Amino acid sequence: MADIERSHSISEIHEVFNIEKPTHPLISVIDVSQVEYGEERIGMKYTSDLYCIALKDASCGLDYGRNHYDFSEGTLIFTGPDQVMSVRKAQKRGSIQGSMLYFHPDLIRNTPLGSKIDDYTFFSYDVHEALHLSDQEENIINQCMNMIQHEISERIDNHSQQVLVSNIELLLNYCSRYYDRQFNTRTTHHQDTVSKVEALLKEYYKSGNLLEYGPPSIQYLAEECHVSQNYLSDLLKKETGKSAKDHINDFLVDKAKNLLLISDDSVSGIAYKLGFNYPHYFSRLFKAKTGMTPQEYREK
Repeated sequence: MADIERSHSISEIHEVFNIEKPTHPLISVIDVSQVEYGEERIGMKYTSDLYCIALKDASCGLDYGRNHYDFSEGTLIFTGPDQVMSVRKAQKRGSIQGSMLYFHPDLIRNTPLGSKIDDYTFFSYDVHEALHLSDQEENIINQCMNMIQHEISERIDNHSQQVLVSNIELLLNYCSRYYDRQFNTRTTHHQDTVSKVEALLKEYYKSGNLLEYGPPSIQYLAEECHVSQNYLSDLLKKETGKSAKDHINDFLVDKAKNLLLISDDSVSGIAYKLGFNYPHYFSRLFKAKTGMTPQEYREK
């Protein structure tokens, strides 16, 4: 396996892209047109401790994770700490236009944004689940990037961190809005995914996988639907009001109701049939969903 080069800081990411030193230790808006790397980098893999939001007008020769993505105008890709990039082709200075916002988790630590950064689940989406922007949306994103760049270029003072974090949060909130719009405009395709999830759960039950492997995981459903786990959960939440975990649990409870009414198996026996190694976990889930214990439901 090829070695992976890790960038721990903004300065180190600037070194990777062969650009001048940053003006702020924890955040940078990189002009993609100034980035270059030669053929000697092809095949090399990189990761970092940083968050990144990238807006480019063409493919830059970087693969994200196991996926290749050709950027087109108005496309945003989000990556979080520990995600791996690999170089697929060289890039000459001036060949690609766009911006990449990098920021270190220390910038937002001990701020309200730091406590909710994981709520922006698109940092864990696959690259084929990128955000596609309209011209107006792209202009707003560029304005946010420009405000951050302007603040970075100013002398650091007691207000710098608050202003920068507020602008990052504004940018992320716009991105959340635009992802909601994207979910809405692709609702027919997403309804097909909802139907597929329901079919997968039914087939998993019929094939006896519950007894052998336990309840289906979100990862299993996401892989079968060819999407990332976070994207699947967000998609289902948007279409049905329920997360992927809720869909799995509701399916198990629905099957449990049938078994409680039509079989003579003990509650523990039903729990094992549904893939629960510990019956009390099953009973706790059942009561949380129905307001009754399994035995109370059976007697009622």
